Amino acid sequence: MAAFTVIEHDEIGSGGVASWSETGISASYDHLYLEASMRSDRVSAEDQFHVRLNGSTDADDYSSTRLTQEGSSVDSGRYATGDFGYWAYFHQPAASAVADTFGALTMWLPNYANTANFKQAFISSSSGSTSGVGVAVTACLFHSTSAVDQITVTPLNGPNIVQYSTFTLYGVTGA
Repeated sequence: MAAFTVIEHDEIGSGGVASWSETGISASYDHLYLEASMRSDRVSAEDQFHVRLNGSTDADDYSSTRLTQEGSSVDSGRYATGDFGYWAYFHQPAASAVADTFGALTMWLPNYANTANFKQAFISSSSGSTSGVGVAVTACLFHSTSAVDQITVTPLNGPNIVQYSTFTLYGVTGA
């Protein structure tokens, strides 16, 4: 049976933060799982967030394939290595979205401490905005054999993740 251990739980305080990051992640778990409830203060109905591992900004480290639906619009996309120095397009509510609406983001990072292979991640996100509800699922590949010891989440257009946003990182064993 899988055991989930809280590595870190953070609630963003007054004034917000430019990004959320957990560093020095122990390699003692089998997998990592991140749950976030967040919103940015971008002057718009929604913002896009990006995820980086190990502080890498090298575009050759990241590739992904996503499926999205917002209202009645369906889209997909493939982002190859060299496109961005992060995984992107996880839509979340922003300043002009319905008041007090927060989006959800989850990330499953199996075998994150393995140093023989690239790392996979599966990210799902949902947001509510004045134009409707958006959902996305994204399959990601981190093109590095280094164990993952840092995760950073940042608004793409920013400037801040707002107060009351929460981030909980779990270490998973036995799964």
